[in-house]
Amino acid sequence: MSKHDTPMLDELENGPWPSFISGIKRLRDDHPDQRINSVANSLLGQLEHSYETRKGYWKGGTVSVFGYGAGIIPRFSEVADAFPESKEFHTLRVQPPAGNHYTTDTLRKLADSWEKHGSGLVTFHGQTGNIMFIGTTTDGTQGFFNEINEYGFDLGGAGPDVRTSISCIGAARCEQSCLDEQNIQRTVINNFTDDVHRPALPYKFKFKVSGCGNDCQNAIERSDFAIIGTWRDDMRVDQIRFKEYVEIKGRDYLNENVISRCPTNALKINDDDTLQVDNRNCVRCMHCLNVMPKALSPGLDKGATICIGGKRTLKIGDLMGTVIVPFMPLKTEEDLEKLNEMAEEVIDFWAENALEHERCGEMIERIGLSNFLEGIGIEVDPNMVDSPRQSSYVRMDEWDEEARKWFDRQAEGA
Repeated sequence: MSKHDTPMLDELENGPWPSFISGIKRLRDDHPDQRINSVANSLLGQLEHSYETRKGYWKGGTVSVFGYGAGIIPRFSEVADAFPESKEFHTLRVQPPAGNHYTTDTLRKLADSWEKHGSGLVTFHGQTGNIMFIGTTTDGTQGFFNEINEYGFDLGGAGPDVRTSISCIGAARCEQSCLDEQNIQRTVINNFTDDVHRPALPYKFKFKVSGCGNDCQNAIERSDFAIIGTWRDDMRVDQIRFKEYVEIKGRDYLNENVISRCPTNALKINDDDTLQVDNRNCVRCMHCLNVMPKALSPGLDKGATICIGGKRTLKIGDLMGTVIVPFMPLKTEEDLEKLNEMAEEVIDFWAENALEHERCGEMIERIGLSNFLEGIGIEVDPNMVDSPRQSSYVRMDEWDEEARKWFDRQAEGA
């Protein structure tokens, strides 16, 4: 095998950080399978050619496995004559286990299956949560899918459909968790499996589950339907542990790094070295809990805030999710059924009213939040105000009437 010269790619291996080029070169030079050696060599050659010409040479097409319309990203080379071994380099998106829990045996099975049918290049995980198996032929897609399906894995989303879901590891290992993240993710994605496999929507729709306001999954900024763990009673404070922080770190350190950084000035150190919390003004930003996890914990009345419409740049720029449900209990099967029903309402309304290639958040910006709320059958809530502490003008006409409606709803739900 004649290796392609890659002087420009070689530059990417300089510096202190690991390079993906080094990984591809290991497949070219060290892998025992000559087929994978050739594919990696051809891939490096085409990538070097792209760097030289400043053009991309991958084009799309249609590739799928029997019974599915999504889950595979087709890539055909426009310079296949020069780099024939990588003329087809399709990517398969595979739904990972909830919370990304794997056994080493499972990881070995996945790796062995991909080396048999593909290039050996794998990404754990894509931004939406998929396991990305990168680089196989059209014939290889069906064989790989059949094999991984035998031991329990399924394709994820691609195209205008419900995309692969992801949740943080949450309650399995994190003390800040306010949800059963894995159960919520599995319940939601099982309910929408048909919409994952068969594209029939205006564009992509993403679910993400983060167990607390730290939002380790970037749900509020990257998903159309963000499920963020929170609590609605008082934050729990262990005053004995807090005094230990004062003794070890000092009042000046805590004042500078915790108290003064509370966005709503809801914290105060008392003269007796105890912590006073104004829970009414706490916005659950998580900073104090992250700095002093032994002293501070989420409250006991836990649930989720539902935010709709987050996304990255497309037609109107980046959008953060808008609060649609300030607090939703998610403990019982009935609670999870209500979550699924709400998600179905949102997707149905969006599918019926969105323009082609328009994300849910972009539709809300176009038609207005009030029309969206009316369309999905949710009443306006004071907590839906976008930036209440920065608004320079607040209408007060009919405020008492609207406030009474809100208090009445709270009383009915108590």
